This record gives sequence, C-alpha cells and structure tokens, in this order.
Amino acid sequence: MINFSSVMARRVRLLNRWHAWRATSGQGRITGFVAQPEPRTIGSFARGRQLMAGNYLFAGSLLSEPQTAMWDLTPPDHAFAAALHGFAWLDDLAAVGDARARATGQAWLWDWIERFGRGRGPGWTPALTGRRLIRWINHALFLLRGTEAEQSDAFFRSLEQQTRFLSKRWQAAAPGLPRFEALTGLIYAGLSLEGLDDLADPAIKALARECATQIDAQGGLPTRNPEELLAVFTLLTWAAAALSDAGRSAPKAHLTAIERIAPTLRSLRHADGALARFHGGGRGMEGWLDHALAAAKVKTRQPDGLAMGYARLSAGRTSVIIDAAAPPRGAASDNAHASTLAFELTSGRRPLVVNCGSGASFGLEWRRAGRATPSHSALSLVGHSSARLAEPDRHTGQEALIDGPRNVPVEIAEAADGLCFEGAHDSYLRSHGLTHARKLELSDDGRGLFGEDMLLVIEGADKKRFDKVLDATRLKGVPFDIRFHLHPDVDATVDLGGAAISMALKSGEIWVFRHDGTHNLSLEAGVYLEGTRLKPRAAQQIVLTGYAVNYATRVRWSLSKAQETAIGVRDLSIDDPYADED
Repeated sequence: MINFSSVMARRVRLLNRWHAWRATSGQGRITGFVAQPEPRTIGSFARGRQLMAGNYLFAGSLLSEPQTAMWDLTPPDHAFAAALHGFAWLDDLAAVGDARARATGQAWLWDWIERFGRGRGPGWTPALTGRRLIRWINHALFLLRGTEAEQSDAFFRSLEQQTRFLSKRWQAAAPGLPRFEALTGLIYAGLSLEGLDDLADPAIKALARECATQIDAQGGLPTRNPEELLAVFTLLTWAAAALSDAGRSAPKAHLTAIERIAPTLRSLRHADGALARFHGGGRGMEGWLDHALAAAKVKTRQPDGLAMGYARLSAGRTSVIIDAAAPPRGAASDNAHASTLAFELTSGRRPLVVNCGSGASFGLEWRRAGRATPSHSALSLVGHSSARLAEPDRHTGQEALIDGPRNVPVEIAEAADGLCFEGAHDSYLRSHGLTHARKLELSDDGRGLFGEDMLLVIEGADKKRFDKVLDATRLKGVPFDIRFHLHPDVDATVDLGGAAISMALKSGEIWVFRHDGTHNLSLEAGVYLEGTRLKPRAAQQIVLTGYAVNYATRVRWSLSKAQETAIGVRDLSIDDPYADED
C-alpha cells in the first residue's frame, strides 16, 4: 500500500535539492545592502562563550570538542543539525561581541559557504534558510568588519542565492512557525539586498495571508504552544520593522495580527516575566518576551476570559496560569500534551508549581512521558491520561494526540476575596463515567490559592458506566492522583506529622501545602525537563492519592504563603539558565 505522506515528504526533499542547485548555479550580482541593517535578535553572552570554548550545546545534546570546528562535528540527530544550519547561534557570538567572537563567527560562516553554499547539506529547507538569512543580515556589520573583498563578495552572493531559493520554496514550509520563518527571511532579504525588492512583494502578501489564517481572533495558534506563539510574534514584529525601515507599511492583516497576539502573550506571562510551559513550549530565553512586547509597542490590555485557551489569575506577586481548553487536534497536536486543567503558579521571580515540560530534547521516551497527564500539575486516573498518543506516523515518527476532552466548560469570576476559576472536562466520561471538575481561587493579596478537585458522576448513562467500572475493582474504587510538580529550586519537606508540605523558595518565601485530610499525601521524586540542559533535572512533587467510590468525590487543598514570610520580600537575583549541571 502506498504511503502518501512518505511519497510527499520525499518529493519535497527532492524539490528543495533541485531548487537549491538551480539557485546556486548562477554567479550572483548583488554586492551590498540597500541600507545598513540593524540587528534585532538577542543572544546569550554565556552561550557565546561556551561556543568559543568548543562546547556545542544544541537541542539537548552537548558535543565538547574544543579542537573541532563547527562543520567538522558529527551531529547526533536531526534537531542538532538543524540548530547548526539555522545560524541562530550567531546571536550568541554577537552578544560576546569581541574580536575573537567575530573571528569565530567569520570562520564558521565562510566555511559553511565553502561546504554547503552550492545547495548541499541539510540546511536547504525553507524554514532553516529563512532563519539563516535573518541572522546573516542582522549581524552583517559584525561579520563583515575587517574582511577582504573576496569574502564580502562570497557573502552577498550566497545571500542572493539563498533568497532566490526561498522565493521558490517558501510554500513548502509547513504552516505555522516554519512558514512564518521562511516568509520573514524572504522579506528581510528582499528589502535589504540591492535589486531584490521584487522578491519581497509576494512574500509580504503571503505573510499577511498566513496571519489571517493561522492567528485566530483571540491571538492564538492552533498548536496552543506559548513559546511558539512568542516566536511567531517576534518574526512578525521583525518583518514589520524591516518594512518600516524601507519606508513601507505592513499590510493590515499583518499589523492586526501583532495587535491580537500581544495581549495574549501578556496573559501567558508569569510574574517572573517567563512564559507558562504548556504543549511543548518552554519558558523562553531571559528577557525575550519583554523585549518582543516592547518592540511591538502594542499597549492593548489583556483580554477578558481565556487567552489561546488559557486562564490567568493574578494578585499581588503571584500568577496562576491554567490550561482551560481542549488540546490541539490533527497536525497541530504533534507536540501537544494531555494537560487539560493543569496549572502553574509563580511567586515573584520564583516558579513554585510547574509542569514537567517537554522532554523532546532527551529522546523519544522522555518526550512521551512529558506529554502524559501525570507530568502535569493536574488530576489523572491511575494508568490513564486525559488524552492519549496515536500510533507514530510511519514516515515522520510524529505522534498526534487523540481521544482528548471534547467539552471543557470554564467560568472565571470574582470571588468574595479574590478571583475564582471553575472548569471541567469530559475525558474520563467515556471510559469511567466520570467528569473531572477543578475550582481554583486566588486571594486578593496573592498569598493563597485554594483548590478543589472533584470526580463526578452526573447522567444516568454515566452512573451505569461508573458502576460497571466499580464492580470490576470489587468496590475498591477508581484510583486517582492529584500531582503538584515543584520547580527544582524549591526545597520541600513533610511537615506537621505528614499533614502538610512546607516549601522554601530561594527568595526566602515559605509556602505551605495543606489538604482536607480525606486522602493520602506524599512527597515524591519528580523531574523537570528543560531543553537548555543536558539531562532532566531532579525535582519533587506533591501527590494526593485516593479512590473514587461514590458518585461525587471531592478533594480540597490549599497553597498558602506562611504568615511569617514578610509581605515585602523582594527577590532581585537572576539565575544563570546555562549554569553547570547539577
């Protein structure tokens, strides 16, 4: 039987290779920029120093080879190779900015042109070419300083060739972030390079169409990945700035997409300025979100209700962000998680309750584990996630998320002394006759979060299904866990003879977890998954376990800041996200 996805993928690769060969066959005629480009990307000084020392950390893999040039490395996987050929690491070298960093960047750039500039290698895809063009143009002044005419000519010739390739192949980029990268790179290059503005015009119109089709009315993406939304938002602001610098205006659809996304990103930002970690997204590089919002100059207030399917409660120095919608479906679910009604809580500059995060950079098993409900601060029936993974695609290996909640009613309202979120989902209805409902109430001063989780049997048909499941357990009940994953920097200990958990933050704050005493409380080992680390970080998790025996099972719990913790505690220290491994 013909595998059409495999055939199409092979056809895309062949066409990319053919158009790359065709684009690089000409000699090129571009010798400079229409105007000197201004760098808009931001990098990490620490990562730049690591690169110069020969420590190549990409996509969760580290190659420590100080005597080996970048293009002599043997990438351990496709993601590592893509990170090399996308040239985003130029941001980090430019952040160092000294003569040695410049010499390193120049050597690696011209070595790439020598080895891959004729259309060879894995870097000739629309998304990677767009990403690479943006970095080359952004850092042109950094790269061209002190170079010979021959090197400058090779640089501009390669820019032109890559731009012409991209003008033919941007449509082959997958909808979403890859296509936004391809089109933004084409706009950048078309507007910046002499004589290529005719290639920019179709890309400008195409980007506006993508804004209209991929960004919904609430400023969200189909993937519901906050970090991916930030990446798209950043690309759109860069493209709009490039158009403005060229004396042109971005289309209305482009500008209104920026206006829709900005308030959504503000809703997805925790008290420490980082993004909530849901559906494969990370917290974002330090300062990235604030920098992008400042560059956009959009002052629209945060939306009422949900933002890209997330609810936000905030008071004092505390933020709570909840996954309050059904997970993505179809192709958009390839990185989605079974996280409905999971939440994260951050106090000041310190995350307290988190989700484990994406394990994609640590291999297939960690990727699967990170997508399961028990890897989130949520309730799950033992042995069951609120959605499951489909069989892997035979060609891509991607695993879509299926059988998730169909109905997720939500209500956000003011309570007597704070804000209240109420939500439910029906994922366990089909298998167990149970509806999971969660209520979260954040106090006015942000010093307390009061929660209630319920497993309810509502309709007659549900009662028959639940009774059948209950009989199968010999009336022992349906086992469930409610997990509260703690950030690795949280020091947690069992307190009050096992009735509570005390949690110390590096800021000096003390938080205490309590529950109604009707179920078992334990403090267990956990894990925290960060793509910038070489391995998963050890953490702890609070776990409430019990059995649903009746038609209504209720579990009440609270997270509260200890009264002895000064209300004026301020945490001004900034952690280095690229610190040595534990």
